[in-house]
Amino acid sequence: MMPLAGLKVLDLSRALAGPYSTMILGDLGAEVIKAEPLPRGEMSRGWGPIDRDMSVYFLSTNRNKKGLGLDFRDPEGAALLRRLALKSDIVVENFRVGTMEKMGLGYDSLAAENPALIMASISGYGRVGPARDWAGFDQIAQGHSGFMSLTGSPETGATRVGIPIGDMVAGMWLVTGILSAVIERGRTGRGQHVDVSLLAGLMALLSVQGQRYLNLGEVPTLNGNAHPTLAPYGTFETADGPINLAPATEPMWKKLCELLGLQELTGDPRFLTNAERIQNRDALKALLESRLREKTRSQWTELFVPNGIPAGPINSMPDVFADAQVKAAGIVEQIAHPVLGEISLVGSPVRLSAHAGEKSTRLAPPLLGQHSAEVLRDLGIADDEIQALRARGVISDEVRPDFATESGAAQ
Repeated sequence: MMPLAGLKVLDLSRALAGPYSTMILGDLGAEVIKAEPLPRGEMSRGWGPIDRDMSVYFLSTNRNKKGLGLDFRDPEGAALLRRLALKSDIVVENFRVGTMEKMGLGYDSLAAENPALIMASISGYGRVGPARDWAGFDQIAQGHSGFMSLTGSPETGATRVGIPIGDMVAGMWLVTGILSAVIERGRTGRGQHVDVSLLAGLMALLSVQGQRYLNLGEVPTLNGNAHPTLAPYGTFETADGPINLAPATEPMWKKLCELLGLQELTGDPRFLTNAERIQNRDALKALLESRLREKTRSQWTELFVPNGIPAGPINSMPDVFADAQVKAAGIVEQIAHPVLGEISLVGSPVRLSAHAGEKSTRLAPPLLGQHSAEVLRDLGIADDEIQALRARGVISDEVRPDFATESGAAQ
């Protein structure tokens, strides 16, 4: 039995931040019911790229969930949704601030009937302040939080991170908050409202760069792939492309020079200390690359790593999924999908010794409404009533959306 077995989660979220958080809860054993509005389901089902009418975007964040297709606007559908929420341990949503209240699903209203309920919300900017009503979008949050100002080079200018990191980080912070609320509920018997914003989630990752400004008033500059406070540390060119090097300590720096046959650099006045190496970063990089260009990335990696110098390639997607370590670690898992057949998914990175050898992927991302009947039976609704709800279009468990002609904003 997985750690969160017995917890029931109602997932009312869409796009990425909320679904990512509920996927993590599902990975850890919670029963996650993904309730989607009919007729088309949540928005990411229509986002590309598309594989045989199935959104790859949707597949990436919705494993280990049961699918409920429900007409949210129908009075019967709304009543079922509220009933399901009140029977849940956790309700997760990422609507605009105030939307849940308009739907009759606000925390205060639900907690009045079920004080043990935990509601978990993700918004763009939080529930207070002048931006509380702004919609939350990853790239906007990356810029607003200062995150983009740290990413890129003087040549490129500020750039977004290559994945929707603001959404994903908010989802991870939300899981932390949810699990904290579950633990506290175990002591008090009462739930609470957990709130995370994309803005705050990204600012929590500013780390030393944010602290530099708060303490010293220093505004970090764009360093590209160079480390902001260590040198040499970053990306360097070899005979067949770039390699990452991270000789973070003085002994590592001296060993690197020894392995490159550049021992004289350790006595060069320009490079005696880390501070001096940072001041003369460009000159140092040129000297190191003059030697690194003599061999390939793999040749240098095979030399550096056994000698205590952290090093590694910059892999493409084909490279990383073919990597021997990735395969040995079982990071990619297979699951049977009702339309696509066997598919591969990047599984949970969490490894629990009590569950060694178990796959994290137990349910494929659901079709729209795939488990509607099962979910309603568990709610105590008889089969004849389920059939009547289906006939009236309040629920669906037979919908297979056709989005093949639509384009989406792939991240």
